[in-house]
Amino acid sequence: MSDQSAQWWYCLKHQTVEQGAGCGNTDRLGPYASSDEAAQAIQKAAERTEAWEKDPRWSDE
Repeated sequence: MSDQSAQWWYCLKHQTVEQGAGCGNTDRLGPYASSDEAAQAIQKAAERTEAWEKDPRWSDE
């Protein structure tokens, strides 16, 4: 089991980076290895969503 205090999260509720215990997991993305990675969580999620929307394997057509 990894040390949660060494992990970083992006809190969707407060729109900020948190380390260790913070808001509940339903309100955050992560864990990430660094605060910089956590800070990019929303951008990364948007990029992944865009890629999935363009992927023909996920098309409903």
